[in-house]
Amino acid sequence: MPAAKNSAARWLEVRIVLPAEDAERLAEVALDHGALSATLEDADAGTPDETPQFGEPGEAPATLWRRSVVALLFDSDAPWSQRLAEMARAAQVTLPDEPELVPIAETDWVRQTQNQFPPIAVADGALWIVPSWHEPPATTAPVIRLDPGLAFGTGSHPTTHLCLEWLVREVTAGASVLDYGCGSGILAIAAAKLGASAVTAVDIDADARTATCANAEANSVDLTVLPADAPLNQTFDLVVANILTRPLIVLAPTLATRVASQGKIALAGILAEQADAVIAAYAPWIRLEIAAEREGWVRLEGTRS
Repeated sequence: MPAAKNSAARWLEVRIVLPAEDAERLAEVALDHGALSATLEDADAGTPDETPQFGEPGEAPATLWRRSVVALLFDSDAPWSQRLAEMARAAQVTLPDEPELVPIAETDWVRQTQNQFPPIAVADGALWIVPSWHEPPATTAPVIRLDPGLAFGTGSHPTTHLCLEWLVREVTAGASVLDYGCGSGILAIAAAKLGASAVTAVDIDADARTATCANAEANSVDLTVLPADAPLNQTFDLVVANILTRPLIVLAPTLATRVASQGKIALAGILAEQADAVIAAYAPWIRLEIAAEREGWVRLEGTRS
């Protein structure tokens, strides 16, 4: 196997396509034989054969991709070919003749990552999402200080933005708000910043609840943060849920009955072609309609009469 020469490269990534079980065994022994890191990826990602690894409620997730890419990182001057052969023997794996070699230059990864998250203006600057490494804009509008983390929700995804725009329009002083599937807590924090007096954030994931509590403290707002199995007996003036279509359908009785009389609900995480199914699921309680669309994602809204 030829060595890669690139004077500007600090590291070399060696990419090998293997059957799933072989890929897993190779990755398991890689660090013991000189690799700096070893990751697995779906070799068919972006094709009709792509295999999801995270199931939705009622579905068991796949355990392995059928074909995986093993991405091994080495120092650029390391004898990677020799070390790869040692890994293959240890894992009892037959390697393809020519792996893909990707030279990787020295990079300020922190700065590069931070540049992907500039301040975000919502509803023409009625609300701002600003990471901690940026100075907030000179504005009287509410500002949420939020850094990317383990939980979903930085304000950049179309579905999050659709929900933030709805909150800007609908939250009034003293309103009660339920953010179901809170992720980073961005929607709950936005509601509190916009004047809601009682905000409850719910998530099934413990990391999301931890992130929500930390982000709420950083923004000096008070939230009630609950696991998804906690009883919710009260109703709310506003209910917002930015999840996925199937969970939203499963949760229809729960979410619809948490909306107070004349209260409002907004649902997101729904592709345009999935909207009818969600509308039908909520029809016994609330008449929903498509109120906004962004990059193929829609926001459904309704008022409980």
